[in-house]
Amino acid sequence: MGRYLTSLLLQEGFEVAHLSRKMNQFGRVRVFRWDPEKDILDPVIFEGVSYIVHLAGANIGEQRWTQSRKTEIEKSRIDSAELIYNTISKNGFAIKAFISASAIGYYGSVTADNIFAEGDPPGDDFLGKICSRWEASADLFKDTDTRVVKIRTSVVMEKNDSALSKFLSAAKFGLFPRLGNGKQYLPWIHPEDLCNIYLKAIVDEKMNGPYNAAAPQHVTQSEFMNILAGVLHKARFSPTVPAMFLKIALGEMSVVALQGSRINSEKIINSGFTFKFDKLDTALRDVLNLNR
Repeated sequence: MGRYLTSLLLQEGFEVAHLSRKMNQFGRVRVFRWDPEKDILDPVIFEGVSYIVHLAGANIGEQRWTQSRKTEIEKSRIDSAELIYNTISKNGFAIKAFISASAIGYYGSVTADNIFAEGDPPGDDFLGKICSRWEASADLFKDTDTRVVKIRTSVVMEKNDSALSKFLSAAKFGLFPRLGNGKQYLPWIHPEDLCNIYLKAIVDEKMNGPYNAAAPQHVTQSEFMNILAGVLHKARFSPTVPAMFLKIALGEMSVVALQGSRINSEKIINSGFTFKFDKLDTALRDVLNLNR
């Protein structure tokens, strides 16, 4: 998402710089090296900076959740935010807004009747606790009179190295599998809408606190696969992948595939934001370049 957002911000006339462990990650912006694990961050980087967008975080779906991986997932989000905060506060930099990524995992990995809104409490499972601490690290910036916005992101419809890319790999063979009972909800958002929410969080001084970044259309995992098959104009063959198989294959991480609830998007809509892609079929056609 950093690349998408960088392109949008450059188009909007912003001057953009990146923090990265590696150099030359994006040719059109300045890249400054940092290493949160070693507390390496040169304060001079923040001179003249007005807004910080914090997207750092290890991919939760990339590896099994061993204890060491859980620690990495947590530290990559929380330690990095705390390092930035400590650097900003110790050196007296005036930042207008700190916009942090978060996730709908804040509400826990559950399939519930509730449509989760920003005022609901965090879940008591691994993802709920991680997201709660992630957001708490962002809230540290309130102590420096910085406006804080937290974007609770749903599944992003991006076709590379994503949940969608895994579904597309199966679709090549005509497979549109049902995961478990398929009744778990799959909250989603188009990358363009997500980037525009971040842009709004930067420029709209009225935005404060958490916002759900999820399209208003609610679909189950089974309905998602049916819509994907229709968009690809393929007959749908939907073998069931038993929950037990996923639990054996993925361990605790299987909750990401087997659980999901509806997410309320009214707060961001009431702030004046309009979703360009509010229907899944339209979003998928755009992402997959099928509109022509």
